[in-house]
Amino acid sequence: MRKSSILILALLLIASIFVSGCADNEDEITELNIGYQPSTHQIAYMTAYEKGWWQEDLAPYGITKINEYQFPTGAPEMQAMMAGNLDVAYVGAAPAITALSQGLDAKIVAPVQINGSSIVLRPEHEYESPEDLKGLSIATFPPGTIQDTLIRDWLKDNGLNPETDVKILGMAPGDAVTAISAKQVDAVFLPHPSPSVIEAEGNGRTVVQSGEMSPNHACCVLLISGKLIRDHPDVVEQIVKTHIKATEYNQENQDEAAQIYSNKTTENVEVIKKSLEEWDGAWITDPELIKNSTVEYANIQYELNYTQKPLTEEEIFDTSFYEKAENEE
Repeated sequence: MRKSSILILALLLIASIFVSGCADNEDEITELNIGYQPSTHQIAYMTAYEKGWWQEDLAPYGITKINEYQFPTGAPEMQAMMAGNLDVAYVGAAPAITALSQGLDAKIVAPVQINGSSIVLRPEHEYESPEDLKGLSIATFPPGTIQDTLIRDWLKDNGLNPETDVKILGMAPGDAVTAISAKQVDAVFLPHPSPSVIEAEGNGRTVVQSGEMSPNHACCVLLISGKLIRDHPDVVEQIVKTHIKATEYNQENQDEAAQIYSNKTTENVEVIKKSLEEWDGAWITDPELIKNSTVEYANIQYELNYTQKPLTEEEIFDTSFYEKAENEE
């Protein structure tokens, strides 16, 4: 073979290796963007972050930085994920379903907790049954969220029209707490710790817990982008493992979990401890415990005209990572 031909072949080989290497590097990731909300529902994320578990557990997979983003409710969090700005989201199942129905490429891989929200009524109002809410104003999370979906469905089940019999106002949790404190609304339906904060300030009392509305209903979930699932399944499996570790730690160390939340949010730690004693929520990790109620949310949201079609279990979940994590223990 002529020297010129050998040189050309050598250059082509080097070029192909270089191109291949560049393609591989394009698939590599060194940072993860994680979204969450300041609620006791999502302390698993906070515990893993404060203890350095996200960084430590994901370092062997090339992750060198965790970028966290806090959101007031699920709607703006899902907007950020649809824009490609989040890889992982601790978020309510309902806003996740809304986003999935709008084309979000993601899957729920594990639950975070069940129940854990409460209707808090101002002290001057009597309450014996849902009928007593007729004519009142109730602040809750915006349309498409867990709280909005639950309260509208519950009111309908109890013979009240959520459009005409009560005035439902969508707000961020801080705004809703301020509104009931200032007597601008008669009640709120919020996740913990907001109900305990309102009670501690003497501005209301809990009259209905969300578990009474829908027993053991899904609330927050761990949602992961489809790109991360497809391109880096090993990273996703570790995220699930770390989530399980943090959840189990919180279950066994509730007071420390309250302190971690207080450190993250500056809320009074004693109020947070009281919240965790009073709420009807539970931190969980097994997807089987939320599949039915999550699919039911999809049906309810369709009935409320929030989505164009009800989603199936297969369109919502990918439980394979949880199953692998459990089988390896």
